[in-house]
Amino acid sequence: MREHQRQVKVEVRQLPERRRERSHRGRAAEPTRERIRQAGPDFVRGDTGQITMRDSALERALARDVVTQEQYSAGQKYRHHWYHAGLADALRSPDLDGVFKPDLAAYSGMAKTEGQVFHRQRYREAVQAVGKIGAHVLEWVVCREVPFEQVGYTLGWSSRAQAYAAAAERTKMALDQLCKLWDIGNREGQE
Repeated sequence: MREHQRQVKVEVRQLPERRRERSHRGRAAEPTRERIRQAGPDFVRGDTGQITMRDSALERALARDVVTQEQYSAGQKYRHHWYHAGLADALRSPDLDGVFKPDLAAYSGMAKTEGQVFHRQRYREAVQAVGKIGAHVLEWVVCREVPFEQVGYTLGWSSRAQAYAAAAERTKMALDQLCKLWDIGNREGQE
């Protein structure tokens, strides 16, 4: 006996265009005009059209010859150790249901990996080399990318120009100490 088979027509839908292609007509996402205006001259457009924002305090200082290339390299290394030591703030949204509930799984102060232990050791060595005020200035200018004048206000200066100058000078002094610690630059006799 032959069974009657019913044919089921399967309708194949085409997936919609990718959202990026639809919203940007095939172009990659770019910063808004307002973001570029805020950055001023501190962005770079590559050969492919890719835009790289260069408006952190340390990069602006390098572009304006406030710090040298060696000091900039020392600042990048300091930030690298700070970030990989797990000292950067976590990016997360607040849990409104648990406002008064303690988070027992949150950061306890202990390093979670051997890599974090290594970077914390290098970071602590750097902090000892630059001192308390130098470490404060470097953390806020280099790591947290706060502008010089705002850091200068925390140092006690009330004038914008004085605050900028004080923070810039403290940053340069601390970065010079890091250059000595990590032997960055001054390699004339070693070649």
